[in-house]
Amino acid sequence: MRSNTRLAQAEAGAVFRLGLGIGALVALLDQATKWWILGTVMQPPRVVEITSFFNLVLGWNRGVSFGLLNDADGFGPWPFLALTGAITLGLVIWLKRVSGVWLGAALGLIIGGAVGNAVDRLRFGAVVDFLDFHLASLHWPAFNAADCAISVGVVMILVDSLFGRVR
Repeated sequence: MRSNTRLAQAEAGAVFRLGLGIGALVALLDQATKWWILGTVMQPPRVVEITSFFNLVLGWNRGVSFGLLNDADGFGPWPFLALTGAITLGLVIWLKRVSGVWLGAALGLIIGGAVGNAVDRLRFGAVVDFLDFHLASLHWPAFNAADCAISVGVVMILVDSLFGRVR
């Protein structure tokens, strides 16, 4: 019985380290892409057409997902940073209790994306967005690598929840 407990604790510790590692990698990748966009591609800011449905643009999101509350400047970035911090802390606590690699990786993706966007809010007061997908004049709100990681992580959690534990 004791060896099973130790094995479960070791597995949970490995999943925790994996999730934090994925989170760190996502945050670093996100910040590297934003550094490249701000320092090289968008000098000067412009629309860079990559394909007929995808551009690189420079957008500043002061609100939440998809630009919601983007005009709510009254408080600055602090309420969003506080909310991001609380959610990230909750996700880290959840990650500490997870034993499955799939769910650990999913939480790591979300944590890393949240940290990447939080760094932007601390540095610039807004999140840097630059990926612009469109169909004719219909544009999806611009987003970034952190947003991609968060979205993939959420889908992984949904798959895990809907179809049973994925190892």
